[in-house]
Amino acid sequence: MGGENYEMVEALVDTGATTTVVPGSTLRRLGIAPTKRETFEYAGGQRVELDMAEARARVADRETTTWVIFGEDDTALLGAYTLEGTFLAVDPYGQRLVPVHGLLK
Repeated sequence: MGGENYEMVEALVDTGATTTVVPGSTLRRLGIAPTKRETFEYAGGQRVELDMAEARARVADRETTTWVIFGEDDTALLGAYTLEGTFLAVDPYGQRLVPVHGLLK
């Protein structure tokens, strides 16, 4: 995760999460500052406003610019928006990420 520099972040893949969550301390260390706040809803229905920024993400040797949420220091999730940007999908049987083609339907 980063801009000019990268830092390895171990994240849980969560296709139910719209946006990738990275510890805020990691993003700040990389020189990434929040550029906007958006409202998100947890599975239990609670809504919260969270800081966001654009960052470069590298997942399985693929890169994309993506939106990231400034999360708590113990929280890292790889969300659907980033997965789609890297053209990767979840293989639930193999428990891995696999390349996919883009759709223009």
